[in-house]
Amino acid sequence: MSMTVPVAQLRIASDISEAEKALDEALIRQSSLFTTMVSARRETGADPFAGHEALLRLAKSQQALLEAGGNLARVHGSLLDVQREMGAGDECPPNLPRDVEGRKLSLAG
Repeated sequence: MSMTVPVAQLRIASDISEAEKALDEALIRQSSLFTTMVSARRETGADPFAGHEALLRLAKSQQALLEAGGNLARVHGSLLDVQREMGAGDECPPNLPRDVEGRKLSLAG
């Protein structure tokens, strides 16, 4: 065995935290793009439906990111179950996300 359980926990915890942050950042950037596109259309006097197809595609992209976030949250919860099954506790390492009820989410490898 080349990796201990505590090391695996920390690595997975770090990676999932970074993945969650990346999804949030992508949503923020896409929201900013959406705002800029609509503002540009309005402020340049363009036709009210100019770029409509692009806006629809961007909205679908945002929806896909939200769905990905939901799936990532389920991954996080599943890893908590694995950690419990391994008897490695049910606490997340410090500074990790919490579930909707405020409990820290834990991980195991």
